[in-house]
Amino acid sequence: MFSRITVAGLAVVVLTACGGAPQQAAPAVPAAATTPPAAQAGPALSITDPWVKTAKKGMSAAFGTLVNNSGTDVVVMSAATPLSPKVELHEVAESAGKSVMRPKEGGFVIPAHGSHELKPGGDHIMLMGLAQEVRPGDEISFTLTLEDGGTFDFTALGKDFAGAKEDYQPGMDMDAHGESGADEGGEHG
Repeated sequence: MFSRITVAGLAVVVLTACGGAPQQAAPAVPAAATTPPAAQAGPALSITDPWVKTAKKGMSAAFGTLVNNSGTDVVVMSAATPLSPKVELHEVAESAGKSVMRPKEGGFVIPAHGSHELKPGGDHIMLMGLAQEVRPGDEISFTLTLEDGGTFDFTALGKDFAGAKEDYQPGMDMDAHGESGADEGGEHG
């Protein structure tokens, strides 16, 4: 009897240790064992081709495609990164015949079994008051907070990009961000 219990216990330990390896091998999926029940949508979320526009100072933006493999919508409510003290979810919309950037009300909705593209000239994660320069190849960590209280972590690479030069929505306090629009490193999106 004692040896059956020991063998069974050893099998559970071995299976548990082996079961954790695939989750660690997929960096875009957080470990489900540490996710509270209210945040079960978190493991269903992944991101493809995440990148951050290179910038010397001021502002930058993060892009990629958020993918939802679950059967329910996932809503990203906010983002954070050690690279910037102020991070906002932004959209680009038409206003008075020009593209303007503004905070995305209600966050980014990734439909069930669907995706949501973060791209220059569209929805993106805005970084303001960069703590350091973003160079090509730099690895920048992010944490997204979901509507259900869960979180999703990913790493994006610094990448040069010279397109899409949006204007800021009138009334946005750009002076607080150290920018008045687009200067060296301040253009993004």
